[in-house]
Parts: sequence; C-alpha cells; structure tokens
Amino acid sequence: MDPSQPPQDSPAPQQPSQPSPAGWPAPGQAPTTGPYAAPGPYGAPGPYTSPPPGPYGPYGPGGPGGPGPYGAPRQTTNGLAVASLVSGIVCCLPPLGLVFGLIALPQIKKRQQKGQGLAVAGIVLSSLACLMMILGLVTGGFGNAWRDFKKGFDEAAAADSPFSLRKGDCFRIDGKLETYTTDVKTVPCTKPHEGEATGSFKVTGFSSWPGEDAIDRIAEKRCDAMNSAYALDTWAVPESTVTYYYLPSKQSWRAGDRTVTCAFATEKTATTGSLRSDETTLDAHQLHYLKTVNPIDLVVVEEPEEDADADLAANKAWAQKVHHAVTTASAGLRGHTWSGTSAKPVGELAKKLDAAARTWHKLATAKDADAFWDSYDVAYDALSTDFETAPRSALGLTDTLEDSGEKV
Repeated sequence: MDPSQPPQDSPAPQQPSQPSPAGWPAPGQAPTTGPYAAPGPYGAPGPYTSPPPGPYGPYGPGGPGGPGPYGAPRQTTNGLAVASLVSGIVCCLPPLGLVFGLIALPQIKKRQQKGQGLAVAGIVLSSLACLMMILGLVTGGFGNAWRDFKKGFDEAAAADSPFSLRKGDCFRIDGKLETYTTDVKTVPCTKPHEGEATGSFKVTGFSSWPGEDAIDRIAEKRCDAMNSAYALDTWAVPESTVTYYYLPSKQSWRAGDRTVTCAFATEKTATTGSLRSDETTLDAHQLHYLKTVNPIDLVVVEEPEEDADADLAANKAWAQKVHHAVTTASAGLRGHTWSGTSAKPVGELAKKLDAAARTWHKLATAKDADAFWDSYDVAYDALSTDFETAPRSALGLTDTLEDSGEKV
C-alpha cells in the first residue's frame, strides 16, 4: 500500500458465485436479446412492468401485499351503504335511507370498507325524497295523486268482458255500437252511461258454428222480448234507446261460449238512472196495469210491410190480432180491483178500449181494400196514447212520451 494514498476500505470478501436462475444473465453480463422473447420468464422491467418478483411477489413477505404469499384479505362493502342507496332510489322510506347513509360513513372509514360512494348517493337521494314529501304534504299534491291513482284503479277494476255483464248492470260504451268490443266499463246506473244489461241466454240447437247471421236472428227476437220484460214502463224508455246485444264470436264459440247478452243502448246520448221497471221495482197495481195494456203496443208494431192494396189478407189478420189484444186489455182492467184515485181513470180507459175494439173489428172484417182504408185512420185514432196519461199519472207511472235521454 502506498503511504501517500488515503486509506481505503478493505474489499468485501467475495462470495461464492451462485448460479443465476435460468433465463437471467450472470452478474456483470449483458442480457441476451432476441427478436421476440423478453429476458426471463416474467418480462424485462420497463415503464409498464414490475421488477422481477421474488417468491412472495414484488414486495416480499410483510410488504404492502399482505402478511403472506396470498395477499390481503378481501375488502367488503358496507351493508348500510347499500341499504341507504336502495331506500333513496325507491323513495318508499326516504328518512330511513338518510339514517342508513349517515351511519354507514363512519363505519366505512373505521373498518376500511368500500361503499362510501353508495352511502353518499343514498344520502343525497333520500334527502331529495324527504324534501319532495314535505312539499307534497304542504301543497296537497299527495292527496291529488292518491285520488288520481284510485280513480284509475277503479276504472281498471270496472273493465269487464261484455259477457260478464249481469242483468241490471249499467255500462259505458267506447266507440260505435256496431263495432265489436272485448271489454266494457261498468258504472253505477246513477252515473251517465250508454248501456244497461237486461239479461242473457244460451244459444242451443247447433252442433257447430252456425254463423253470425243465424245467431243474430235469434238474438234480435229473444232480446226484444227480454228488453220488454225488463222495462215494462215503455214510456220511460228514451226514444233514442235501441235493443242491443253481444254475440259470441267464431273464436269464442270454439272455446265453448254460447252466451248472448241483451241490453238497452244509445250512441248519441247518455242517460242517468236505470230503465228497469219489472217485478223488482213496481207495485202490484203498476205491474198489473202494464202487463195488461203493453200487449196492445206489441201487436200494433207488427203491421205488415205491404199495405192493404198489395196484401189485404195479411193486413186483415193483423187487425184481428190488434182487436183481440184490445178486448183482452179492457177485460183485464175491469177485472182488477184498483185502489185510491186510480180506479176512476183506469175505468174510463177501459171504456175507451171497448170503443177502439169496435173500430178494429171493422178493419179486420173489411170486404175490400177501400173499406179497409176507410176504417184505418179511425182505428188508429181510437188507440190514442193520450187516453193513458190520466191512469198512468194516478198509478205513479211515467205519464209522458218525451225523450228522457240526457245529453252529456
């Protein structure tokens, strides 16, 4: 050692050389390069890669990776944070969502859990929901919303198939009467409505689908009779009201449907109140009066389409049927014991019916068409509806033929 040189540390004793891992260069040796492969099994260190890991990962045992070779325990999400967000979204219990979020935040910090963003979002949403609830209570908005909801629910609940209608049900008709419909809305008869069910019946006598025209002919006749029995006080039925019915379709027939539903209906106007006047609504005197005189009207409207000049025999047969109905009605009125103030006007009507019967007898026995026409107007005048006004009024029945439809 040269004394003029400063002392130097002794060189560290050399350690026996250890063989380098396969694929790694020995100390002091430049790495072997190639056209594709990176040195070593893990790739060379670079801006996007980690240093070559040891047996426990890049940080070794006890480093940030955790106490052992398998890393740290899995980090959990705070359950109250999730509950806060859900409560805030559904807005069912916004105060509860706010409480959940406020409790979750310190727990997340203390326990090193995830879910801080969920808790904050739940707090914000719950706070907004609470504000909206307060405004709704102050302004009455919740009351209006509930009423609208209830109205919609009631309307939906009232939507039925036409074939679920029962006798006495009143219903609304959307659209035109001639359009086939699959549902109707039942309403109380005290509210405006276009239809009122009078009953239903089953189509029988067919082993296969008979066609709509065949069922329509049956329905027209049966529903006319059903409507007449349902509304015996015919004067109370608005002139705009028609006989209406729902028929089974070809598809529903295949499924076993044979029901025809009969009804009164009107398209241009809506009525309030029920048209029902039968055994369920009339007293004994009203019922007897209507059942006695109504057959006259039913026969009169059966007048043949061809007049006496074209078919005298058919017109004379019709006049004979009217004569029989008039004489039967007169006898029926006389054979009943009337009470109160109705006895006198009903007795006077019976006398007028006797006189009318004589004119219809002349019509029924006319020798030729000229003689028939000579008695035609006289016979009709003898059945003037004005004769019924007094007895109807005395019995408490409708005493005017005015159209009682109420436009809405």
